[in-house]
Amino acid sequence: MGKVAVAFAAVAVVAACSVAAMMVGRRMKSRRKWRTVVEILKELEDDCDTPVARLRQVVDAMAVEMHAGLASEGGSKLKMLLTFVHVLPTGREKGTYYALHLGGTYFRILRVHLGAQRSYLDVQDVERHLIPSHLMNSTSEVLFNFLAFSLERFIEKEESGSDSQGVKRELAFTFSYPLKHTSISSGVLIKWTKGFEISEMVGKDIAECLQDALDRRGLNMHVAALVNDTVGAMSLGYYHDPDTVVAVVFGSGSNACYLERTDAIIKCQGLLTTSGSMVVNMEWGNFLYSMCSNLVLNRSMNLWRIRFPGASNLNAMGSLFQIEYLSMGPILVGSEPTKQ
Repeated sequence: MGKVAVAFAAVAVVAACSVAAMMVGRRMKSRRKWRTVVEILKELEDDCDTPVARLRQVVDAMAVEMHAGLASEGGSKLKMLLTFVHVLPTGREKGTYYALHLGGTYFRILRVHLGAQRSYLDVQDVERHLIPSHLMNSTSEVLFNFLAFSLERFIEKEESGSDSQGVKRELAFTFSYPLKHTSISSGVLIKWTKGFEISEMVGKDIAECLQDALDRRGLNMHVAALVNDTVGAMSLGYYHDPDTVVAVVFGSGSNACYLERTDAIIKCQGLLTTSGSMVVNMEWGNFLYSMCSNLVLNRSMNLWRIRFPGASNLNAMGSLFQIEYLSMGPILVGSEPTKQ
């Protein structure tokens, strides 16, 4: 029994030492990981700490590209697309309207009621759904049939009697991809971004594709407006504050739009609007990527990809753009930055 006890004791000691060694090893490994994280964050912070002089160069380069994009098609990294939105909400709008937003990760459907006074916006119902991955490389018919079916289910949820029989519903389609507009309610797809790869849709009128799908399902709904998500953000901002002249979005990607004088849009000479202005969709993604390759993306995005290969690079890019360009705020509006 004594030998057995000694043997058990020896085994217990070995086991205890093994457990202790394993715990120490895990702690050391955990500390090494933590040190690595701290090093990554420090490197990212250093990369994002861009000198004011460099930021001013970015602003000057953007101004040059903006003028070039307004002067001719294809002459700039900024597409400077016409939106045909030249009258923004005044607050006198009244009635019930529907909206469909196809974004990079989600699509949203909502019904709103406008009460003929500024800032009165009653969102009566809203749905948000993850975009099924198989739709992103399917066909235009499959994609728009799915959107029309989703709208049909959304309408069926309305309370009985909430809409007069036979009244056509007005729908605004917010499409978060580059479009060449021919009117406020029509525009052809220039290219896909954010993971969509339905090549046969390039060059097609997006509003017409959706309207055909709605008609196939027998929905009494009219696609009255086709806008970019940035333009939608600006319209909402203007609805609440008439001093709004610029909108910027940061998400899976980044983009901006602003209100421009029509006489400054040289590539469309003779363009006349009742307001004398038009919202221009900059589509500044290419410009930002090329400029930020020297600022943040060159090292920080490569670092992100190497260290976090499973992360969403698109969302990371949007976050880095937000960090960089929010720091440019005072420079963009012309005020003097604080001395460093």
